[in-house]
Amino acid sequence: MNRMTTQEVQEYMKNNKDVSIIDVRETEEVMAGKIPGAVHIPLGLIEFRLQDIDKSQEHIMVCRSGNRSGKATDYLQSRGYKVINMDGGMLDWNGPTE
Repeated sequence: MNRMTTQEVQEYMKNNKDVSIIDVRETEEVMAGKIPGAVHIPLGLIEFRLQDIDKSQEHIMVCRSGNRSGKATDYLQSRGYKVINMDGGMLDWNGPTE
């Protein structure tokens, strides 16, 4: 599984304007704040929303701690998607939120 720390994700976002971030937390968690521009697709809906995820683009997967996003990363990788798990999740995130 490809991984990045929260600091690496912040650096990556500074250098790449077309970053795709997918937040797999539950709606209540996302309401408390998410990374600006992140798309919200709860983990339980990933398999039903594959058509909404561009297979030609790389995606950074995010959750609260890195566990659920790790599951989403494994699932999407097994289906040919280019994905990276953000280790530490939003618990470690110290960048901007919306």
